[in-house]
Amino acid sequence: MKLHNAMWPGLVGKAPGTDHPPISLDRMLELTAAAEVNGRKFDGMDLFLFHPHIDPDISESDLHVMADKVAAAGLNVGSVVAPIWAGTGGGSSFGSTEDRKNFVSSVEKGVRIAKILRDYGVRPSGVIRIDSSGSVHDWAEDPAGNTKKIAETWREAGKIAEQAGERLAAEGEICWGGMHSWKAMLDTLEATGMPNVVGFQADLAHTYLYLMGYNAPEAALLQPGYTEEEFWPAYQTLTDALRPWTIDFHVAQNDGSVHGTGSHDKTGRHCPADDPNGKIDIPRASTYWLKDADQRGIQHICWDGCMFPNDMLENPSTWNAILRAMVKVDEAI
Repeated sequence: MKLHNAMWPGLVGKAPGTDHPPISLDRMLELTAAAEVNGRKFDGMDLFLFHPHIDPDISESDLHVMADKVAAAGLNVGSVVAPIWAGTGGGSSFGSTEDRKNFVSSVEKGVRIAKILRDYGVRPSGVIRIDSSGSVHDWAEDPAGNTKKIAETWREAGKIAEQAGERLAAEGEICWGGMHSWKAMLDTLEATGMPNVVGFQADLAHTYLYLMGYNAPEAALLQPGYTEEEFWPAYQTLTDALRPWTIDFHVAQNDGSVHGTGSHDKTGRHCPADDPNGKIDIPRASTYWLKDADQRGIQHICWDGCMFPNDMLENPSTWNAILRAMVKVDEAI
């Protein structure tokens, strides 16, 4: 399995003019390429298609320049994150007509970039990542109606992706309406009804909170203070339900807490791969999601560590610890 690093930790939760400014794509590329564990290095990187890393309307020639930098570092591009949120030009997939139009337009921009990179020869695998781009609070005003709207919007976006030979993966993160529990996520995917085109992206940190029922206590599979004997059967239930839809995968760690800023309210708190407070047996948990991964077209896995402090991201030992955890996942599957 190819091992990728995510570029968006250099952007998510960062703000110019603060003590945690964005980290440039070039710098994230350097840090990724420098990591090494027993001769193993990262094989690629997954991208967030937004400023200051990548202009969603970037010209093909400028995209080729970026791709050449990636290739020169001995890396490939994998999955890309479409700029589907209101702050990046998109909108809620169950919002107004204009919101939903902007959502689909943003996916279309992601499809264009993904296809150019694939045709250029630097992107041998990967999907386009989406979510519902709307809050749990707004979704809860009309659960059935809003799930129907999400499905309609995702189908429209899915048709655009399918025409370009691409697939969309919805990241299971509890801050997004219609995706805030494992049951709601499954309902939304089934309502969309495009299993070979619109699927699920499992993140170990985010899906841990599915177990605990944050934002959806009625869907909890575990209660605080659970035992090891209770954990793995619950994990089996979770992964058996969503694994058939899973077409992209994030290795991550969670310390059992929730964290978020802005629209990312009450979301899975990513913590260092070697955090002593980590709740997840990363290699073992990964095997539950990655069983028969090749049959679902998964050719690479990616690390996700959003909202890490900049000094942690700038420390080479952080990336070596991450790479070491990913190598263990590769050995386990």
